[in-house]
Amino acid sequence: MQVCFDEICRKEVVDIVSGERLGFIDDIELDISDGRVASLVIYGSSRLFGLFGRDEDTVLTCDEIRVVGDDIILVERSAKHHELKSLKKRRNSLSSLLK
Repeated sequence: MQVCFDEICRKEVVDIVSGERLGFIDDIELDISDGRVASLVIYGSSRLFGLFGRDEDTVLTCDEIRVVGDDIILVERSAKHHELKSLKKRRNSLSSLLK
């Protein structure tokens, strides 16, 4: 199956483990030596119209992609990624309590 960049950018990405909507594909990283796609990139959302920067970008390796459908891409993020995300949430909630 071949898909052009324009078509892949119109597909929404969903994590099948958490059910989280990650967004739409913004960029592709290529491995020039092999001529293959190394990863797909979803840019982080901007904070307050971009004045306070952006959230971290989401980089999806090809190993994490499970299904590429007509209008959606299903990915399975590693357990390590979900642990780091929950740690960040707990740290943010603790720091807000201390203020």
